Amino acid sequence: MAVWTLGLNHTTAPLDLRGRFAFAVDQLAPTLHQLRHDLADKTDQSTEAAILSTCNRTEIYCAANQAAVTDTLHWLAQTGSVQAHELASHTYILEGDEAARHAFRVASGLDSMVLGEAQILGQMKDAVRAAEQAGALGTTLNQLFQRSFAVAKEVRTVTDIGAHSISMAAASVRLASQLFEDLKDIKVLFVGAGEMIELVVTHFAAKQPHAMAIANRSMERGEKLATRFGAQVMRLADLPERLHEFDAVISCTASTLPLIGLGAVERALKKRKHRPMFMVDLAVPRDIEPEVKSLEDVYLYTVDDLASVVQAGQAQRQAAVAEAEVIIDAGVQSFMHWLTQRGTVPLIQQLQQQAEQWREAELNRARKLLAKGDDPEQALEALSRGLMQKMLHGAMAELRSADPEHREQTMQAVQRLFLRKER
Repeated sequence: MAVWTLGLNHTTAPLDLRGRFAFAVDQLAPTLHQLRHDLADKTDQSTEAAILSTCNRTEIYCAANQAAVTDTLHWLAQTGSVQAHELASHTYILEGDEAARHAFRVASGLDSMVLGEAQILGQMKDAVRAAEQAGALGTTLNQLFQRSFAVAKEVRTVTDIGAHSISMAAASVRLASQLFEDLKDIKVLFVGAGEMIELVVTHFAAKQPHAMAIANRSMERGEKLATRFGAQVMRLADLPERLHEFDAVISCTASTLPLIGLGAVERALKKRKHRPMFMVDLAVPRDIEPEVKSLEDVYLYTVDDLASVVQAGQAQRQAAVAEAEVIIDAGVQSFMHWLTQRGTVPLIQQLQQQAEQWREAELNRARKLLAKGDDPEQALEALSRGLMQKMLHGAMAELRSADPEHREQTMQAVQRLFLRKER
């Protein structure tokens, strides 16, 4: 069984390219169906598949009898309307033990922009759950991911990989603190109501800003989050007209198109008499048009812009990384051993079936001898001799027919199989 991973992340691809391959949770099932159907047409085999899509990465995990890396790359390129050769320069392809090691490192937070961050583990579990519900997850990938989760748990329990971690949410607050003298004097707007926005709201709320508001497509979800933090709730449709009210805007939605355009921000600045605005776009694809960054009184940061901020404290975690890699190596070896053993199962089954046929044939022969009144000892002798001949026939034939170049190798194989000493 072959296992492979095709992916692009914050270290290999720019933000706008990653945005072309961002899949919302409700898109995963039909996307997985399209992927598996396309691979089945091109490779004539059934492929297990799962897709992990976050603001920092999109990764496809596959398992099948034969690897189909090139076909997977062409499918992904077509999905994002990008030339395959162009996409190839921004992706990584991993197979076998390297694919397993990558999955374990991702789950453990070692491959994240924020080293040791825990959010990726939940996102990975969501991806696996979606693949399972779509019927795209088989025994091999299920084993890979369950072992990934177990390794991640051990890494976080045994090491200090998560210590001193600065999250995207905390980084947003830190940057805002550098722009505004006192966060208690500002009004903050949060666009979206997902997990990331919830984390950012939590960090900002701790600084007790003057006012907070949440704009979300679903008013019910927005109200639920707003109630928790004593914030106002507003309709997403009202955002352009009320944008000028807020000093800081943090957005992270699953929209495929920008929600905040250049014109809306220009009008807001005019109403604010060009008082500065702090904006953070944590969405992939973007929620805020990139041209907004060129405005003189706007300080706009994307997920990639936050990279230098979230790397703070990385030196203190390097010792924990070394410990984590040891745990991951052990996990990879264990998975590959399981995968190798799983590859021998069909052969073992064939051997058992062949031996069973031999046993049945010799038993039937012995029963016939006994039914004719033959001596039981002679019947048993014939049974044992018949089994012995059947078991040795293949080995003897190979020894006789082996050419000089391979005879020594054949002899060693026969010795290992038939001349082992009992322990």
